[in-house]
Amino acid sequence: MIKDKTAWLPITREETELRGWHDLDVVLISGDAYIDHPAFGTAVIGRILEQEGLRIAIVAQPNWQDDLRDFKKFGQPKLFFGVTAGAMDSMVNHYTARKRQRSDDAYTPGGQPGFRPDYATTVYTQILKKLFPEVPVIIGGIEASLRRVTHYDYWSDQLKPGILIESGADLLVYGMGEQPLREIIRLLRRGVPFSSLKTIPQTAFLQRSDEPLPKNKNWADFRLSSHKECLESKKKFAANFKHIEQESNKQFARRLLQDVNQQRLVINPPYRTMTTAEIDASFDLPFTRMPHPKYNKRGPIPAYVMIRHSVNTHRGCFGGCSFCTISAHQGKMIASRSEESILREVQQVTQMPDFKGFISDLGGPSANMYKMKGKVQAICDRCVSPSCIHPTICHNLDINHQPMIDLYRKAAQIDGVKKAFVSSGIRYDLLVAADEKQDRENHLTGYMEQIIRHNIPGRLKVAPEHTSGDTLKLMRKPSFGFFHRFKKKYEEINHRAGLDQPLIPYFISGHPGCGMEDMAELAAETKEMGFQLEQVQDFTPTPMTLATEIYYSGYHPYTMKEFRTARSVQEKKEQSLFFFWYKKENQGWIEKVLTSLGRLDLLTRLLPGRGKKSKNNSGKPAGRMRFPG
Repeated sequence: MIKDKTAWLPITREETELRGWHDLDVVLISGDAYIDHPAFGTAVIGRILEQEGLRIAIVAQPNWQDDLRDFKKFGQPKLFFGVTAGAMDSMVNHYTARKRQRSDDAYTPGGQPGFRPDYATTVYTQILKKLFPEVPVIIGGIEASLRRVTHYDYWSDQLKPGILIESGADLLVYGMGEQPLREIIRLLRRGVPFSSLKTIPQTAFLQRSDEPLPKNKNWADFRLSSHKECLESKKKFAANFKHIEQESNKQFARRLLQDVNQQRLVINPPYRTMTTAEIDASFDLPFTRMPHPKYNKRGPIPAYVMIRHSVNTHRGCFGGCSFCTISAHQGKMIASRSEESILREVQQVTQMPDFKGFISDLGGPSANMYKMKGKVQAICDRCVSPSCIHPTICHNLDINHQPMIDLYRKAAQIDGVKKAFVSSGIRYDLLVAADEKQDRENHLTGYMEQIIRHNIPGRLKVAPEHTSGDTLKLMRKPSFGFFHRFKKKYEEINHRAGLDQPLIPYFISGHPGCGMEDMAELAAETKEMGFQLEQVQDFTPTPMTLATEIYYSGYHPYTMKEFRTARSVQEKKEQSLFFFWYKKENQGWIEKVLTSLGRLDLLTRLLPGRGKKSKNNSGKPAGRMRFPG
């Protein structure tokens, strides 16, 4: 157990004084408890600032309802305040898909709720601007990143302008913040005024509409529909998303401009994908890997308990799922750590006092994307597709799984490691080969053999999400036929190995384009496959996802085709009831709905004996019928 308080970044005045610091360069404000671990953004940013030689402190979960002493305790920093809501959007953290308030918070000691406000980034920034009006505020993290432009806010059911407008912050860093942060520090050290930081990639700021744009000869500009136009036209709002998504994923993107009231929002293009050396530099910082000792008497922090013995291998996801924010925040291209850096961290985990020999997860956003990239980078540099594997796997994508097999085997050989599990989700469609040649060249069966025999913690979770072809197409997910093929192969390998490890599929209800019949077919098909579903969820509209744009506007941003969505709490609840067809209390309702839809064929498959064919029903599917609204 580490006893030296200076091993952590300071979060109290006492700790800054122990270091001999009487004034600070940067103060970070976070909605999460301070966990000094590379999986938590505040710790990463704090350690980078420390590495740059700056004197910094963290104010974790400040009280925003008292005399604001938490915001004042370190005084006025010389350079800036950095603000983040934490590892989650504060509204997702607080509320369920049905807008019910959650009873816990995974990023707070003891899981206690109520330690951060709604719209935390905005609340924190507004407080700082009142207390220290002359000090610049930089906002970042997932809440700021995904709310940087006009966005639909599900919890207030309204379009909100970019978060810079409401918060009053001076600069926004979007995506993973290491590269822009280092450049900000470099320029400030050179004496560049904060107000002149206008051409740093992956940042956004506001200027007067009549003010000339900062010059950068390497950037072209693209003007989005204004906030006012978005309020007046759902089509224009939807159309904006296509350009935002494409420019976010380009290696050489355009600068985005949007008029908001009498101001202009300027979003500079992102940095190129981090190199292996750059991402290693973030993970190799001197983390204690533990929560600050201040929390010892308040109970465990659930989010930390879950990942404390895990090791992240890469960032990014090229799946482009329409309901997911990973690529919007971390990027489409994969930034992979070196094998050496990963194995060093595994060794560090083995030295933790509570380590019992099991690495809980050796993975990433999609575990089996490590080291994957384009075969010809020039092709990737011109690509505007939001997904590398939908509707089909790109011919330029290298899907070789051998580097992961090698990594898992080397991790297992480290002293103290009994098992290195792969618990994060895998893209099973990457493992269903078109032919034997593709399977052999990319070691797909070899990968499955490896994880099934050595790296699965008793079961494997995958996410087909739905069974309906139309809904899956909107989700940017593969046909359900891929899941059937994967399941067969998975079970064959388990049988050969003498193992019985269940396959646990995840599914979503209430997604745009999904109707009652789609949910009934999902229930019937998964029942026939032997599943009683438990890992299920309602679709939650979160800012800057394709599905959210469709949910709000009714239009697909890429085609302008109209789609209907379950919008009321009642409609969402009714769709989810089909997941639980096996519960007696739901069966009468299911019978009534399917009878009214003329789908006795589905009723017979789902609940044999509950329905009888009428004279007008042949048992064949009726025309697709969607619920109203």
